[in-house]
Amino acid sequence: MKRIGALVDDIYEDLELWYPKIRLEEEGWVVTVAGPEKGRTFAGKHGYPCRSDVSYGDLAPEELDALLIPGGFAPDHMRREPCVLSLVRAMQERGRLIAFICHAGWVPISAGILRGRRATSTIGIRDDMVNAGALWENAPTVVDGNLVSARTPADLAPFARAMVEWLRGAPDATQE
Repeated sequence: MKRIGALVDDIYEDLELWYPKIRLEEEGWVVTVAGPEKGRTFAGKHGYPCRSDVSYGDLAPEELDALLIPGGFAPDHMRREPCVLSLVRAMQERGRLIAFICHAGWVPISAGILRGRRATSTIGIRDDMVNAGALWENAPTVVDGNLVSARTPADLAPFARAMVEWLRGAPDATQE
């Protein structure tokens, strides 16, 4: 049983959260949505609501197999949360999957985990990614070890496929 944490905040990119969340749940895995507050409903960039199951601080990295970070404008808020950055660093240290798309690259940038790593993002934050030390690629999806990144909602199919393939090959966090 895989356990995935998905981050949310206001003005998240609706499809970049919901498409992978539903795809991961189709595998029978548990996706827990975390926001700045437990039980709050957050508005997507296109108006689709998402209610958080827990707060960011409630996600325990030792209990997670993966972390999903959707884009939109929400990552600009997420990257200012110390507990989010600590979670990303802890997931990195454990070699767990960190999946991010579009503007979500801002979160691993602020967590300081991209130096020397291959990744992609929306062209709008390409310079931010490069300045953080990422080896930026203009590709639909880039997999570099435990990092899976994608550019835009147009790349959701290969992004979700890469997440599922990665998780199928990884041992469960709770069984290690």
